[in-house]
Amino acid sequence: MITHIVLFKLKDRSPESVQATADVLRAMEGQIEQLRKLEVGVDVLHTERSYDIALTTVFDSLDDLQAYQVHPVHQKVIEHMSQVRESAASVDYES
Repeated sequence: MITHIVLFKLKDRSPESVQATADVLRAMEGQIEQLRKLEVGVDVLHTERSYDIALTTVFDSLDDLQAYQVHPVHQKVIEHMSQVRESAASVDYES
């Protein structure tokens, strides 16, 4: 199993903007065959070091993660995120 986690800090950190972006991420669920699990978390502490949204996705293999990366549904999400994010950090690990 491969877990792919991405943290997003948004340009507009208002609750409405964060919720709208979280909804865009959640909309991938059930749309990408290789995606075994998707979880979207919205930050509740709102500290200076906090990121606004955490996206956790799980795949059976690195090949499935690569297929997800180029999937048209994910590509549309990438387009959206490139417009709304200030910064992002990611980690991918095998379990």
